[in-house]
Amino acid sequence: MSAKTITRFAPSPTGWIHVGNLRTALMNYLIARKAGGEFILRIDDTDPNRSKEEYVDGIKRDLDWLGLHWDRVERQSSRLEKYEAAAQQLRDMDRFYEAFETPTELDLKRKKQLNMGKPPVYDRAALSLDEAEKEALRAERGDGVWRFKLLQERIVWNDGILGDVSIDGASVSDPVLIRGDGQILYTLASVVDDTEMGVTHVVRGSDHVTNTGTQIQIMQALGGEVPQFAHHSLLTGPQGEALSKRLGTLALKDLRAQGIAPQALLSLMSRLGSSDPVELRTDMQTLIDGFDISRFGSAPTKFDAEDLKPLTARYLQTLSLAEVADAVRAAGVPDAQATRFWDVTRENVTTLHDLAGWWAMFSEGAEPVIDDEDRDFVAEALELLPQAPFDDNTWGNWTAAVKEKTGRKGKALFMPLRKALTGQQHGPDMSQVMPLLQVVKARGSA
Repeated sequence: MSAKTITRFAPSPTGWIHVGNLRTALMNYLIARKAGGEFILRIDDTDPNRSKEEYVDGIKRDLDWLGLHWDRVERQSSRLEKYEAAAQQLRDMDRFYEAFETPTELDLKRKKQLNMGKPPVYDRAALSLDEAEKEALRAERGDGVWRFKLLQERIVWNDGILGDVSIDGASVSDPVLIRGDGQILYTLASVVDDTEMGVTHVVRGSDHVTNTGTQIQIMQALGGEVPQFAHHSLLTGPQGEALSKRLGTLALKDLRAQGIAPQALLSLMSRLGSSDPVELRTDMQTLIDGFDISRFGSAPTKFDAEDLKPLTARYLQTLSLAEVADAVRAAGVPDAQATRFWDVTRENVTTLHDLAGWWAMFSEGAEPVIDDEDRDFVAEALELLPQAPFDDNTWGNWTAAVKEKTGRKGKALFMPLRKALTGQQHGPDMSQVMPLLQVVKARGSA
């Protein structure tokens, strides 16, 4: 096997990539980078009807956003001749055969086997066809599918996450590698690519375990080296529910649009399902150095998109004004007030989308929240509030004057005034808020 560690991420450009895809991409990326190896982005676009360039562009944009930079891009659609050559090699070895059953016929066979208490495995009826029978079937039905003839023996490997895995080759149907319309399927294309590109490690979902067993036999038949396989657990929803139906709403482009920070997503997904705690990591090298595939378990892993919000909030707290200047400016904040604005709001935003709401509150005034029992108190206090502009001393001087006149103190003094001016029970230090506050709507409603 190659001394150089080589991994790959092989998405199909038939849709937007989601958190499930990201888990696979990230693990392969971290393995390659930790070993100083190579990370290949391999576009699985052998299906011309479903593959779209907009999805290829989207995949690259999402990976770039996350900082998962690939060393080179490969397109399976440009390697079809290599797959045809491998198919011919398998034919010459008598490990590839054409089969003509319709989907309905296969379904009937499976039901019959299940009724007899047998595993629903393809019965290899096509192997008994002579050339005349094949020609007659081609004339009637068109070209058949091509199946790889598995050796009916145990397939074993040591999995990077699952440990020792053993699959009985006799319990698995001979996989279809080429469809009747001639389309090369992923199972063959992936084997040829992994072999020729010298891929040393393959991390993918646990739903591929059986597929891995068949691919190992195909690799061995073609004389290739078998990579180190690892199968990560599948994601579920926060209550353990199947996530597969919701993955479409968890596309990376949508999380990005919601304001989720890439560092939050990477911090969560690089530890989720492992024995290590999820902690915010603000730089990629720290994630790389701390990654260990053996620390991940096989049990289904709960994913809750809400967990990304506090991580994003903590990440934003680490940023300087220079790093968020575009977002602050886009929220409408004048440059002259940007420094104070960011200092006041940085610990009170979940995503940068929240900045516009804060600036609207400062510049246009907040809808006051005044409890009935505080209405007279607030009205009396507002009579003591000077006109804007306010400064760093306004809050302290004002509340001192209100305390002296009304006798209120502590929470009974400060909370009603905060709610009247900001409409919120909690938030930044009011002495810092006041210099930014340009309009007090409560003056007209008290």
